[in-house]
Amino acid sequence: MRRIHLILRRLVLLAAFLILALIGYGYVRQGSQHLPWTDLDLAQPVGLFTGRKLAALTHEPDRCRALLKRAGIAYTPVEPGGSGQCRYSDAVRLKSQEGSARLSPAVVAPSCPVVAALKLWEWHVVQPAAQQTFGQAVRSINHFGAYSCRRLYGRPQGDFSEHATADAIDISGFTLADGRRISVAADWSGGGKDADFLRRVRKGACQFFATVLSPDYNAAHRDHFHLDQAERGAFGWRGCR
Repeated sequence: MRRIHLILRRLVLLAAFLILALIGYGYVRQGSQHLPWTDLDLAQPVGLFTGRKLAALTHEPDRCRALLKRAGIAYTPVEPGGSGQCRYSDAVRLKSQEGSARLSPAVVAPSCPVVAALKLWEWHVVQPAAQQTFGQAVRSINHFGAYSCRRLYGRPQGDFSEHATADAIDISGFTLADGRRISVAADWSGGGKDADFLRRVRKGACQFFATVLSPDYNAAHRDHFHLDQAERGAFGWRGCR
């Protein structure tokens, strides 16, 4: 019994040390976004818990839209629609802004948490990677859509896809400032700069989305990146393949 108490005491001390170390790390890095209990701010540098805070916005649509506005992201709210398992209530449509990549086609209206993650991904991963790889910006992020009332993989039974609530978007590629297109279907396995760019932005998306699936996952994703904000709790699993 004494040995068990000693082990428990050491575990408590270790947990306390880790919490203090996390707090210290957050302050040393001069950013409260590294701390799990601070409020999300899209205009601040990305922190260790930014991705989980983004996913948690699925339950706070008003707060999510306020964060978009505060960060200077122009959008138009979309009226709730659908029904049952396919109901969406917090979709927004991005407006064109100078110096920012547009979604193409522009009619897409993902949920607010997906849009928030898309913008952080663009700012912190996509545009820097394009400049470093190609020496130019990304003009548009191309996609296959966001909302779709269907089950996973289009099966007749089983769990519904995150697309059924507009909490996902399928990215098919990118168009550079000079008009050249980088396609997941054509360039993922082609080697060279285009493939390196796609792998870099796929990996970077894992900071901001609860689930990131690419051609490395299975044949169903051979031509796109599936990005979603499935809310699995503060310490739920996150998928990145």
